[in-house]
Amino acid sequence: MSTGRNPAVALALLLAALVAAAGCGLGPGDELGEASLSVTRDFGSEQIVEPGEDDVAESDSVMRVLESGAEIETRYGGGFVQAIGGLEADQSAASGPYDWFFFVDGIESSVGAADYPLEGGEAIWWDYRNWKASMRVPAVVGSWPAPFAQGYGGRPRPVAVECLGGPERACAAARARVEATGARLVAGATPRDAIRVLVGPWERVAADPVAANLEDGPEKSGVYVEAAPGPGLGLAGLDEQGRLVRELGAGAGLVAATRSLDDPPLWIVTGAGPGGVLAAVELLAVEHLRDRYAVAVEGDEEIPLPVR
Repeated sequence: MSTGRNPAVALALLLAALVAAAGCGLGPGDELGEASLSVTRDFGSEQIVEPGEDDVAESDSVMRVLESGAEIETRYGGGFVQAIGGLEADQSAASGPYDWFFFVDGIESSVGAADYPLEGGEAIWWDYRNWKASMRVPAVVGSWPAPFAQGYGGRPRPVAVECLGGPERACAAARARVEATGARLVAGATPRDAIRVLVGPWERVAADPVAANLEDGPEKSGVYVEAAPGPGLGLAGLDEQGRLVRELGAGAGLVAATRSLDDPPLWIVTGAGPGGVLAAVELLAVEHLRDRYAVAVEGDEEIPLPVR
C-alpha cells in the first residue's frame, strides 16, 4: 500500500484551508468606506495628481491607495516612495534636499506608507517638498475638517477649544466652526487624549509649552514662522529654507498646527490683538486651509506658509 498523499485530496485540503484563512481576515477583508487622496508639491502650492477618493478594505494601506491613484516608484523593498508621477526624491538639489512626505488626517506619519493601515474615512495627503529647514512637520492644517471630523489613528477624539483671553465672539465662532465638522467638543477639564484648539492673542497662547515651540522655528514646531515672545504677535513668515522673508503687522492672524511627540495635535488660532484673532478664525474653512501647512492673514491677504 502506498504511503503517498492523493494529489486530489491534497488539493481539496489546500483549497479548504485558503477559504478558512480568508474567513479569518487574511483575505481582502470587508469594505470600510472611502479615503481621499491629495498629491501636491512645494508645500501644497501645486497639485500633482487630480484629487480623488478610493474605497478601502480591512487589508488596505496608505501605499495601496496611492498606487491606485498615481504612478509611483518605490524603494527599500516597496516600503517607501521614491517618485510619484515621475517626480523623484532629490538629495542633491542646490536649494536643499527634496523628498515625498505624507500626512493622514493632518498628522505626519511615523511609519512607512506600506505599514500604515486604514480604517476608512481618512484624508491622505502626499507632498513633495524641500526639507532643508525642517525634516519633520508633525501636523498641518491642510486636511481640514480632519482631524476634527472623525479623529485620527482609527478612532474618534474629544476636542477642547480653549479660549485664552481673545474676543469672546472669536472663540464662540471658532467653537462653532470646529463643532460643525462633527467634532465632539468637551467642556471643563481637557482630557489627555483631546485635540486642543487654542484661541486668543499670541501673548497668551505662547504661554502654552507646545505652542511656544513656534518661537524656535520650523525645525522644532514644523511651522514656518518666526514668533517672538512678549506683547504682540511678533510674527514673521519664513520661506522653505527657513529664511525670514516677510514681517507681518500688528493686525495679522495665524492658523497653524503642531504636535509634541505622540501627543494629540495642537491647533493655534491667534493674532496680535482682537482683530488678528477674528481674522484667523475666519480661515477655519476648507477654501482657506486645504493643502496648506499653515496660513497667516494680514488685511485681505491670505499668506500660505512657508512664504513663496
